[in-house]
Amino acid sequence: MRKLFGFGVTLCLFMVMLTGCGAGEPVAQPVNLAISTVETLDPPDTATPANEGGYGFDKIATELGFTTYQIPVDELPYFGDARAVRGGVLTTIVSRFPATMRTEGQNANYEENSTISGMLYEGLVDLHPVTLEFIPKLASHWKISDDKMKFWFRINPDARWSDGRAVTAEDVVATWDLHMDETILSPSDQLVYGKFERPSADSKYIVSVVCKQLNWRNFLYFGASMAILPNHYLKNLTGADYLTEYQYKMLPGTGAYTMLESDINNQISYAVTRRLDYWANDKPENKFTGNFDKIKFVVVKDNPSLEFEKFKKGEQDFFTVNMARMWIEETDFDAVKKGWVQKRKVFSDKPAGTGGFAFNLRSWPFDDRRVRYAFTYLLPREKMNEEMYYSEYLMQNSLYSGSTYAGPNNEDIKFNPDKAQKLLAEAGWSKRNQDGWLVNNDGKVFKLEIGIPKSVEYMVTPFQQTLKDYGIDLQIKFVDGNTLWKQLMERDFTIYMQSWGGLVFPNPETSLKSELADETYTNNISGIKNAEIDSLCDAYDITFSQRERVQMIRAIDSIYSDIHPAAWSTYRPYQRLLYWDKFGYPEYMFSRYTGDYRSIYSLWWIDPQKEAALKEAQAKDQTMPQGALEVKYWKELSSKTDKFNW
Repeated sequence: MRKLFGFGVTLCLFMVMLTGCGAGEPVAQPVNLAISTVETLDPPDTATPANEGGYGFDKIATELGFTTYQIPVDELPYFGDARAVRGGVLTTIVSRFPATMRTEGQNANYEENSTISGMLYEGLVDLHPVTLEFIPKLASHWKISDDKMKFWFRINPDARWSDGRAVTAEDVVATWDLHMDETILSPSDQLVYGKFERPSADSKYIVSVVCKQLNWRNFLYFGASMAILPNHYLKNLTGADYLTEYQYKMLPGTGAYTMLESDINNQISYAVTRRLDYWANDKPENKFTGNFDKIKFVVVKDNPSLEFEKFKKGEQDFFTVNMARMWIEETDFDAVKKGWVQKRKVFSDKPAGTGGFAFNLRSWPFDDRRVRYAFTYLLPREKMNEEMYYSEYLMQNSLYSGSTYAGPNNEDIKFNPDKAQKLLAEAGWSKRNQDGWLVNNDGKVFKLEIGIPKSVEYMVTPFQQTLKDYGIDLQIKFVDGNTLWKQLMERDFTIYMQSWGGLVFPNPETSLKSELADETYTNNISGIKNAEIDSLCDAYDITFSQRERVQMIRAIDSIYSDIHPAAWSTYRPYQRLLYWDKFGYPEYMFSRYTGDYRSIYSLWWIDPQKEAALKEAQAKDQTMPQGALEVKYWKELSSKTDKFNW
């Protein structure tokens, strides 16, 4: 096997000592662990002419019909803070080890894989973090035909893979080929990328692609969502080979970080390391991002309490508090009172996503709409919010709660046992046996099973008890996260406790299209089949007016709500965060639409003065100031200006 990464320099561990802390003590700069990965760097290409994408292309781009985006100086602060210092290690704890480290193919749709992909790989273009306009990434310029059916991208000739090879148009073609290879066992890939003809490498640096169908998101998917992978590796692999060979190792990337095979400890931990030779290091939008030399992910499986204890001991640097009880009752420990640990609620415009209980419509008992509604009316979410979640949440009645996309006429579901019992009776469940369980005319007991991690038992048992009160036997089985995911993707479930992130641009087809209902390893987990939704999805794809698209998504949401494939729970419009007070960060803390802990990886840094002050306060048992609890930067900005509203 060819070695995945070569090293141009050895790891360097050194401390630079500066003076200037308030007490006059030396301040240690963060340890430098960044590495070079380039083995042999392809020299600058002076042979390819400008009209084929070579150097000088920017001077003729406009006359060739290409465009780009020059980031105004006043927008650069949204890409990172000029006070940032590079270096040091960020340690975080995750609740599961990914089923694979691959970023594509079967089992690669974990949140963890998406996070890794964003650090190691890049698309042709990116999205502006505030305006959502397209901005350069691997491609410096792009062109869209008048009929919006063909795109061209000019790849920056400076772009390099982490092994030093130049990025070319052939890499884009090879990446598309991989997505379209059915042996990667990811049918959604073929649905999305099957909307394009095979891309064409028009020259070394210019690639074009023709759309099979008109779709406003085609440019988004092909340009921004498709992380480009190296042809000089893929050309020797089938999709099946890729699944096997790169199960727990990474292809070279073009991103600011790399993942070393030595840093992948199966089921224990993994890490990414900052590249000193990242090709775009000096671009203004990258100068103050990706600041940590190493980000280490330690696995503590399905045990938030243990994870929390490790945080309090300083074994991880930040902790996102998902449980309201923990936030209210357990975040006043000594380090918080003394200001060593800071406590924040960070508001953003991040889509809320969905949570609750998903039903499998393909089989009993949820193939009956009356049963689905009955279960929903028996979910005591208002009581749970009040008694368990300290009224920290809002009720969810939409796939898009808290956003402009939510169906305005969706039923505001309330706990209603009378309605539930009436619907159950209509479905043939009106009698009880001597043990108090509902039975049908054939004597079948209303009994089903739900698999959950032990850590969420407290969220399920109130529902289980309520169902029991009304004659339904919901059996809880404790299962680890990877097994649950496999069962979900293979449709081997009856009811599933779900939690899905939201999208800035809704993509209903990949989770609601009828053609995916009976396919495994797709996001149509409940098995939705509805001709009207299919029709709206098709119309949505070719509508270039955002206002009209909003109306279509609302219509889809209303139909979905009426079908009722899930009993929705609650949501919150902010992230709860604890962190040791040694970090610097932009005023907004989290990006506008990312709006969660992943912004820490890209935007935060270890502040030497803060780190020194924290150590001194701990050593002397001194109190530090606790900052303001709520961070509402984005909400306040949106209310003051229309510049960044879409």
